[in-house]
Amino acid sequence: MGNALTDILAVLQDDTLLRQFHLPKGSMQHVDMQTGDRIWQVLRQTGVQYVAGGSAANTVAGTAIFGMPSGFIGKVGDDELGHLFKSDQEQYGIRSMLLKGVNPSGRAMVFITAPNAERTFAVYLGAALELVPEDLRPEFFEGYDYFHIEGYLVQNQNLVRRAVELAKAAGCTVSLDMASYNVVESNEAFLHDIVEHYVDIVFANETEARSFTRLGPREALDEIARHCSIAVVKVGKDGSMVKSGDEYHYIEAWPADTIDATGAGDTYAAGFLYAHSLGMPLRVCGEAGSIIAAKVVEVIGTKIDIPRWKEAKNEIRALFAANRAGQQAVN
Repeated sequence: MGNALTDILAVLQDDTLLRQFHLPKGSMQHVDMQTGDRIWQVLRQTGVQYVAGGSAANTVAGTAIFGMPSGFIGKVGDDELGHLFKSDQEQYGIRSMLLKGVNPSGRAMVFITAPNAERTFAVYLGAALELVPEDLRPEFFEGYDYFHIEGYLVQNQNLVRRAVELAKAAGCTVSLDMASYNVVESNEAFLHDIVEHYVDIVFANETEARSFTRLGPREALDEIARHCSIAVVKVGKDGSMVKSGDEYHYIEAWPADTIDATGAGDTYAAGFLYAHSLGMPLRVCGEAGSIIAAKVVEVIGTKIDIPRWKEAKNEIRALFAANRAGQQAVN
C-alpha cells in the first residue's frame, strides 16, 4: 500500500532549480497544487520522463516481475495520470485496488542532480492523500503473505495503523520502508510505536536510520533490530547491513555504473522480500536486494529494462543455487 504517484523525472546540471523552489537537496517535500504547477511549468521546458511510481508501487512491481503474486492499494484521480498508473501496474500483472479520489492524481517531481545522481522530490499527493482508513477492507489483505508499506503514508497515521492491524489479522509479515529522513523526523513517535508493535522487517537508509535512532548506521541497525524481526540499513555505494536477533551480515554493493539512484531502495526491498519468501538465509536476502538495486541505478527512473532484468534474474538464480549447494555440502 502506498501513494499512487506518477514520477516526472528531470536530470539537472546544477542545484539552481532546487534553490529557486527552496527544496533541500536529497529531501522529499510536499507541495500544494499551486506550487506543484509552478514547478511543472519550469520542468516541462527541461525535457522530462513520465514513469508510474511511488515507493511501495515500485517495490511491488519488482516482486511481481520476480513472479510473486502481488497487489497494490492506492487512490488516483479520474484523469490521464491515474489511467497511466493503472495500466502500468496491469502490464506487470499487479492486482490493483485503485480507488477513485476527487482531486487530480498524485505526482512526484524528481530532480536528479550531479555529481552523485542524488534525488530530490517535490511531491503533490493529490488523490493519493484521500486514501482513508474507511477505504480499507479485510479482504484486501486476504491471501497474501507479506504486506509492504511506505513511510510516506504516515501523514495519515490512522490509515497506517488500520492497515497494519488488518495485515496482521490476515497473517501477513509486515515490512516498512522508512522513505525519507524528514518523514521520520516528523513522525518519530508514531513510527517507533508502529515498528514496536506491528512491523516485522524495517528498511532504512543511513539518514533515515539516524533520524529514527540518533545513531550512526551500525549502531542504528542494532537499535532497530531490537524492535523488529529484521532490520536493514542501506549505506548507498557502501552496501547494506542486515540483522536479525544476534545474526549480522554486511552486504557489499553489487557493481554498477550509477547514473540515477531513484528507486534503488524500493527495488532492494523487492529483491530482499522475494528471497525471504523462498526461505533464503538473511545474508542471501540482502545480496538479492543488492543485485537488483544495482540494475535500477544504471537507468534513469525506476523502470529496469529487459536485458538488465534478465541479467539480475540469472545472477539471483546463481546466488540461490550456490546457497543450496553450500547447505547440501554442510549437511
